[in-house]
Parts: sequence; structure tokens; C-alpha cells
Amino acid sequence: MSRQRHIKGTPVAPGMAMGPVHVVRAARDRVPTWSIPEQEVMDEVGRLHEAIDRVCEELESRRVVVAEQANEQDANILAVHGMIVRDPSAISEVEKRIREDRLNAEACVQSLIERLVSSMSGMDEENIKGYAADVSEPWRAVLEELMQTEKRDFLAGGEKVVLAASELTPQVATALDRDRVLAVICETGGRFSHGAVLARSFGFPCVVGLPNLLGRLEQGMRVIVRGDQGTVQLQPTEEDVDSFLVERSRLQARAEALSTQAGLASETPDGVRVDLSVNIESVHDFGTFDINHSDGVGLLRTEFLYMERGQFPSEEEQYRLYRRIFENMGDRPVTLRTLDIGGDKQLPYFDMPKELNPALGWRGIRVALQWKDLLRVQLRAALRASAHGRLKLLLPMITTLDEVLEVREMVRELRIQLLEQGYEVAEDVPLGIMIEVPAAVFALPQLIQEVDFLSVGTNDMVQYLLAADRDNPFVGELYDPHQPAVIEALSYIARIAKAEGKPCSVCGEMAGDHMNALLLMGMGFDGLSVAPNFVSEVKYAIRRTEMRTAEELFRAAALERSRDGVRRVLQDASERLMQVTAAESVKGELTPEQSLGEETGQEEGGA
Repeated sequence: MSRQRHIKGTPVAPGMAMGPVHVVRAARDRVPTWSIPEQEVMDEVGRLHEAIDRVCEELESRRVVVAEQANEQDANILAVHGMIVRDPSAISEVEKRIREDRLNAEACVQSLIERLVSSMSGMDEENIKGYAADVSEPWRAVLEELMQTEKRDFLAGGEKVVLAASELTPQVATALDRDRVLAVICETGGRFSHGAVLARSFGFPCVVGLPNLLGRLEQGMRVIVRGDQGTVQLQPTEEDVDSFLVERSRLQARAEALSTQAGLASETPDGVRVDLSVNIESVHDFGTFDINHSDGVGLLRTEFLYMERGQFPSEEEQYRLYRRIFENMGDRPVTLRTLDIGGDKQLPYFDMPKELNPALGWRGIRVALQWKDLLRVQLRAALRASAHGRLKLLLPMITTLDEVLEVREMVRELRIQLLEQGYEVAEDVPLGIMIEVPAAVFALPQLIQEVDFLSVGTNDMVQYLLAADRDNPFVGELYDPHQPAVIEALSYIARIAKAEGKPCSVCGEMAGDHMNALLLMGMGFDGLSVAPNFVSEVKYAIRRTEMRTAEELFRAAALERSRDGVRRVLQDASERLMQVTAAESVKGELTPEQSLGEETGQEEGGA
């Protein structure tokens, strides 16, 4: 075990947390490895034997069924598999590694599987290679059983934990009840990956890019996570804990002071209204924020309704879910993004092709238009639910005008079909597109004629504009929404939308930062959609900044020739804004009537 007690990584989501670590499986074909405390070694050996027993019971049950329904020869294969996992020498090898290396059973079984496969991988004969697969397959079943029992055992508990994984994927971020998660820490992953987006949306402190993280951990080890600093502290001392509690108390006081503004209108001191909506994943999110603090749902990520299930949800099931969301939001609009899977957002029951470059591959609307039945079912459910609220439909990953026209015609046909079948459907269902692909930016003058509104997904748009994969640490420095090229593209989108009189918002992560929000407001975007936990801070910044000040902020940023220059402009303005915020939060007073320029004694309108 490394003696290093502080690990530095990449900050992903702000906040602080302290608690025991729970290691989870990060993705398919990846097995987590962690250290076992000496006093728990025999328990881990017991887990191994319980998994072997269950696999053998399952193999025997299947053998009986096959013998009755097929033939004895096929049934004997299952009997041989049972003998393989009962092999004393193999079991002894795994037990020895658990005892001597003090590693979890999953990692030790995976090591056995790798040895069995590699011992015969150099041989050419196909029958020998097939035998290697036959020998390793029963142990893969043991590995899967260990994974499942470890997860079941954890879910049966009630303790809050810091989630640790090798990679931050959407599956990791959604693996557990949010009430049980204190923070998320991972060995790899990017600040703008889909998993990171979810962690911020859920309000979890999160740090990624922590080298050899799992090798330093023991299951249940106490850690302190500082999301702002991007650090994880292992086995904190009493002094460390005391310091943590003081710092957390200060942050909570600031958050409580800001929350007093959350229920007020999202309006600048000079009377300009900026629509401030929330991004949500499911009906479970309604327990995490006050709907009266937002102007609606700016982004409903429907793919997570699919990811939570073991098969594609039916039309009726989707209708009920969407109806609950509409009814929760009352007369506030809900922007429903159609199924957006692909890349790192996979459905466990839908095998998607392996792609060399999935970010540029089969995802978003491209999947939906090839699997039209999936899209039709979702659109029918959404249109039926529109009778119970204000539905807006949003199409992801739009590249061409033909895609928009095809979906618009499908919506028209389905609406007529539903009315003929006796269903109620809202008279007006606005159709919008996400601007993420550079082609959509350049085709915007044509695209905008066929849609009712625009929503910019900055997370993907930035990676495509800069040709920098947001999950790739080697180009992490290049991926930055403050790059001048990104600023220019965003301002162009806002200009086109304003000229055409079409609503245009930003639903990407960029909008969740209070100074970025002011920058976007200054460009001309009339709406922002952010994770619920960012509403109060963004709204506070809007309520204290006159529109002309935001416009000057944008003009100053647009003159900069580097991302560092853009950051300096934003940082200078942020410091002026937050200095007064900090002073007022100590007093328990916030005075939203003051503007950004007034509060620092500058000339009115200064950036």
C-alpha cells in the first residue's frame, strides 16, 4: 500500500465530502482491484466459495434441463464446466492470491482467467484455442457472480459512501441510489465526459484522473474528497477531519446565503429576463430541487429512463413517466430530448457495433432514424403526454436538414394517427434541434427555417470544433470552451437565432458556471439550462449583472486571442462579483438589487 496520503487529479464537480470508499465495476470487461484489510481476508475467501457454489448449482440446473430437452452429450458439457470450477488446484491458486496479496476475489479470479487463456494463446490449433475458452468460461461465470453479489451486498446496506471506479462512465454515475453517494472518484475520465456531466448534475463532488487510485484503496477506507481542488486524501487524521468540518461549514453557509435568491425571478437589474431552466435525467430528480426556482426543464435526458431498465420501455411505460414529469412541472415547459445513445452511453440490452471512433459514429438521431420503431414509440408516448403539460421536442446530434425534415414529418403523421385513435394531443408542440455538430453551425441559416427553437450542447460542440475527444486525457488541455474559436461559433449561433427571432438557449455544462452564464447572456442567448444545484449561483449572478455589463464582458472576451486571455477577462469579473458575495454571505445578507458594476464602486456598466 502506498504511503502517499494525498492524490492529485482533475477537478470535475465542486464540493467536499468525507466517508468510506466503495469500489464499483466501471464498465463491461473491466474488473476493479482493491486491497482487503487483513481481518477480512477469510471473509473474502468465503465470498469466493459462495460464488463457486452458486455457479455450480446453476450449471447443474441447466444440465438437467438440457438433458431433458436436448441430448446427454450437450448436457455433459455443463457437467464438465462444473468440474472445472471445482478444480482444487485452480481454487487453491485463487485463494492463495487473496491471502498473500490481500486482493479482492474478483481481481484474483480475473488473474486466473488471464493465465488460463494466455497459457494456450500461442498455440495455432483451433481446437486448443477452443478448449482454452471452454476452460475459462466457467470461471467467467464465477467472476460475474462475484460482481453481482458484491453489488447486492452493498445495495442491502444503508451507509453513505464515496464511489470509486477505474473509469467515470454514465453507468458508474447512475449505479447507486443518489442518497447513498457522497462523492465520486475515478482513475481515468475527462472533465467533460458524460459521466462527469452526470456527477455535476447530481451534485456529487467529483475528481477524476487519479493515478493508481484503486491500488491505493481498501474497501471501506475513509477518505476526504475536495472537488474544487481535485484531491483525495486517504485515511485522514483527526486534525484533517477537524479542518474538513470547518471548511465544509463555511461552504454550506455560502450556499445557504445564495439559496435565498433561488426563488426570485431570473432577471437582470435593468429588467432583462433570462430563461433559467434545469437539466434532469428522470422523475427521481424532482426530490433534489424546488421546481419554483426554475423556468422549466430545459433538457430531459430520456436515455437514462432507458438505462435504468432491463429492456426497451414500452409506449405505455414511457407515457406514464413523461406524464409524471409534466404534472410535476405544472405550466412550466419540459424540453424532451429524444433518445441519445452511443459513444459512452450504452444500453445493457442493446448491442451496438464496436466502432473505431464512436464519438463520430452511430449515435443520437442517427440511431433513431435507423431504428425508426424506437423513435416512433418514444414520440407517440411524448405526444400523448403533451396533453398534461407543455412539451417541447429536442433532436440530438443533428447534422443535415434532411434529418430535421424526416422527423418533422414523422411527428406530423403520428399526431394525426393519435388523434384518430382518440388520444388527446397538444395543439402546439415546438420542435427544436441541438447544435453540436460543426456542420449544423454552418448550415444554421437553412436549419433554423424548419425548427421552432435551438439548444446548444456545448459539451459535444466543443470537442467537435476542436477535434479534441473530451474523454482523452492526452488532449485535455486543448478541450476548453474558452478557446476563441468556440467563443466565435457560439456568438455566431446567437446572432443567427436573434436575426430569425427564434429562441436559443445553451444546455451544455458551460452554462452551469456563473461567469460563463453571463458571457453567454452577453452574446445574446435568451435561455440557459443547468444542473439543479447550479441554479442559485447562476441566478444570483444574473440578478446582479446588468445586460449592458454582460455585453461588455462578451466584447472584452471576444477580443482575446487565447483561452487564457478569455479566462482572465472572466476571472477578473468573477472576483469582483464574488468578493461582495463572500462578504454578504458572512453577514447572512445578499442584496440582489446591486449590479456587478455598482457593487465594486466601478462606473456603471463596467466589465
